[in-house]
Amino acid sequence: MRSLLGCALAVLFVGSFVATDARAQSQWPTPPATPTPSEQISGPLTGGTADHTKFEILKQSFATGSDVTQACLSCHTETGKHFMQNIHWTWEYRHPATGQQLGKKHLVNNFCTNARGNEGMCAQCHAGYGWKDEGFDFSDETKIDCLVCHDRTGTYYKTPNSPGSPACSVMFEGKPAMDLSRIAQSVGLPERANCGTCHFNGGGGDNVKHGDLSSALKNPPRTLDVHMGVDGLNFACTACHITNKHLWAGSRYQIEAKDQDGTGLPGQRRDVATCESCHGLAPHQVDSIASFKRNDHASSLACQTCHIPEYARGGVATMTHWDWRTAGKTRNGEGYHEHGYTQGNGEHRYTYKSIKGDFVYAENLVPLYRWFDGQMTYTTIDTKFDVNRQPIAINDFTGHREDGHSRIWPFKAMYTWMPADVGNGTLVYTHLWGEDDSSYWGNYDMGKAIAFGMKKAGLPYSGQYGFVETVSYWPITHMVAPKEEALSCESCHAVGGRLDGLKGLYLPGRDHHAWLDLIGVIAVMGTLAGILGHALIRIVSSFRGQHS
Repeated sequence: MRSLLGCALAVLFVGSFVATDARAQSQWPTPPATPTPSEQISGPLTGGTADHTKFEILKQSFATGSDVTQACLSCHTETGKHFMQNIHWTWEYRHPATGQQLGKKHLVNNFCTNARGNEGMCAQCHAGYGWKDEGFDFSDETKIDCLVCHDRTGTYYKTPNSPGSPACSVMFEGKPAMDLSRIAQSVGLPERANCGTCHFNGGGGDNVKHGDLSSALKNPPRTLDVHMGVDGLNFACTACHITNKHLWAGSRYQIEAKDQDGTGLPGQRRDVATCESCHGLAPHQVDSIASFKRNDHASSLACQTCHIPEYARGGVATMTHWDWRTAGKTRNGEGYHEHGYTQGNGEHRYTYKSIKGDFVYAENLVPLYRWFDGQMTYTTIDTKFDVNRQPIAINDFTGHREDGHSRIWPFKAMYTWMPADVGNGTLVYTHLWGEDDSSYWGNYDMGKAIAFGMKKAGLPYSGQYGFVETVSYWPITHMVAPKEEALSCESCHAVGGRLDGLKGLYLPGRDHHAWLDLIGVIAVMGTLAGILGHALIRIVSSFRGQHS
C-alpha cells in the first residue's frame, strides 16, 4: 500500500516538472571528475606571485620559528594584525545569538576534557609559539606560527610548549632537526596536510574527534571525497573554507544549516562554506521525476544527509566511546597501553591507556539524523546541570521541522564517562599535563588533578568529584561520496530505514495513515483503470475495424 501511495504522489508532481526544469538547469551542476591538477585547488587564491627561494631575508639560518615569523612580517606587514583576529589565534568565540563564551580556551570537551590549564600540551595546535600558561602574550605578532599552515616540505613539526611528566614527554624525544631556512623558502598556500596537522588529529589522535576528518584525506581517491580526491577535483580545504584577511569561512560554533541564498549574484562566489554556495539551491539536473523530487528535498534535507552515506571511511576509524573511569591502572607502578583494534588501513589503535582509560573505535558508520537549525549550545564550565539526568550534553543542537531554518542533518554522537564536580553539578578543569606532582599524566590522582585545575582557574569546587556520562554531537560534512554512491530513496522511505528515529513528520514508505493511504490507492487505481480502459477501447476498435 505504501508503494502505491508513493506512485500516487509522483503522479501529482508531473504537472510542475517542466516548469522547474529551466530553473534547475541554470544552477551549477555537480562538478565532474577531472584530471589531477598539479597543485591542490585553493579557491580564489590558487596560485602565487612570489618565489620565496629568491628572498635574501629567508636565506639566513633561523634559530626559532618566531625568527622566521619576523622575517615573514617584514614583507607581509599587515598580516599579523589580520591573523590575530581569527579563532586559530584567539581560541575564543563569543556567540552572537547565545552570548556564550566559546573556543578551546574556555570549553570543556568529552575527549581530553579541557585545554585550559593544559596549554603546555594542547597548544601544540595553537597557531603560535610558546603558549604554556596564562602569561602568554596574544598581542605579540612574532609569536604567530606562519609555517604550520604554509610549510610545503612536509618536514615541519611542533612539540609541546612545556616538558610534561617523563612518562609523556618521552613521546616527543628524538625528533629530527628542522632546516627552518629551507622550510621558510618552501612556503605556499595551505594544503590538506597543513590543515590536517591539527584538524585530523583533534581529540588525541587520527580521526578521534570529528569522524569525517582523518589522515585518509591527505591524498584521498575520489571515491572517499569527490571534492578532495586526487583523481578528481583535488580541492584544498581553502577551496571551500575561503579566506579573507586570514579569516576563514565555516565554523562549528555558528553553522549555516540551511543556505537560502545559493550562489548569490551571477558569477560571484560567496564567503560561505556551504554546499549551496557552489551548487545552488536546485543542484540536481532535472531530467526525470526522481531528480525533480531530489531538488524538492533540498529544502528539508542537508546535502550531506544523502551524499555522505557513512563517516569514518577510508580505513581510518573514529572513536565513539571513551571511559575515564578506568584510567589510572598501572603495572609495577608504571602506566601502560593496549592495542585492541585494527582499522581498515591495517594500523593498530589503542583501546586502553593508563593516562586516558578505555576507548571504542568503529568505521563506516551510519550517522545519527536530526533536525538542525545550525544552533549549537554548549555546557560550559559555568553551566550547572542535574547529575541524575544523564547523559549530559556537552554540546547540543536545536531544530524543528516547522521553524523554517532547519533541515535534516547527519551527526556523529560521541559518548564519554568523564570527571565532574558532582557536589556543584558542573564540569571541571582537570590538570592533565605538567611537570608538577598534581598533573594526572604523572600521578594518576584524579582528585588532586581536579582540585589543582579548578584552583588555578579561580573556580569554585566542592571537593566531591565523580564521573558522569556525557554526549557530544558533531555535524558530518566531509567525506562526500560521488553521486552514484549517494543514498537511494529506499534508504529513508522504508520501515527500518535511516530516518526511523526522526519524529515530527509523515514519511511515505515508513509511516502509515489510513486516509492518506486510501487517497493513494484511489489515485493509483484510478490511473490504472484509465490506462486499462484506454487499452480496452483500442482493442475493441481494432476488432471493429477488421469486420467493417
